[in-house]
Amino acid sequence: MELNHKTLGQGEPLIILHGLFGTLDNWQTLAKAWAEYYLVFLVDLRNHGRSPHVDELSYPAMAQDLHDFMDQNWIHKANILGHSMGGKVAMEFALNYPDMVDKLIVVDIAPKPYRPGHDDIFAALFAIDLNTLESRQAAEAILEQHIEDWGVRQFLLKNLSRSAEGGFEWKMNLPVIYRDYAKILEPLSSEGPFEGQTLFIRGEKSGYIKDEDLLRIQELFPHSALQTVAGAGHWVHADQPAVLKEMVEAFLGR
Repeated sequence: MELNHKTLGQGEPLIILHGLFGTLDNWQTLAKAWAEYYLVFLVDLRNHGRSPHVDELSYPAMAQDLHDFMDQNWIHKANILGHSMGGKVAMEFALNYPDMVDKLIVVDIAPKPYRPGHDDIFAALFAIDLNTLESRQAAEAILEQHIEDWGVRQFLLKNLSRSAEGGFEWKMNLPVIYRDYAKILEPLSSEGPFEGQTLFIRGEKSGYIKDEDLLRIQELFPHSALQTVAGAGHWVHADQPAVLKEMVEAFLGR
């Protein structure tokens, strides 16, 4: 498994992991800013972006992918930042390979199980027939029938690309993501604790990390802190990028 990635800047390694349905491009703006101080690795997780499509999607598998990625790129230890699903991958990795993590940053996700919440997105994606699709505008019109939020529609459309034959294809492995969706909702499979410094960041308008989650967070990550970004929802990096940038830099020691 060789994960697709982009590298920017120089300095201490900082690896960034995107969320469900995402790609490394989601974090490119902040990565360019952090590249002034760090060697930033933007990574497409398995079955997402331009990374390989394989017949499994689970946190242990994705944590192993990250371990292999670091080995392949001669990264012995790194700061790891993950958002949403990528945040759970980052936590799973830190619990399994603590010696390979310098500082851990988890954006708007807790190490707990979650209820399903993407039914509209799956319905919208499966409503698009790639065999007959003629344009991106037609795809957006179909998405609009299921999803009101323009930003979510544009986020999903980043997964749509032209195929070599001239039609359209998904960058993500939609059938496997749908089949293994329940695994993405599961809590972490590894028990802690991870003794390294950890920062949890949540959006004020998001319900992904609740106050009652702090006890479990402290059990697994005893040297952790929680900060809340005012005015931000689940996509903290899109809603308040400047605030998130400063929080991360302060935590990493800039």
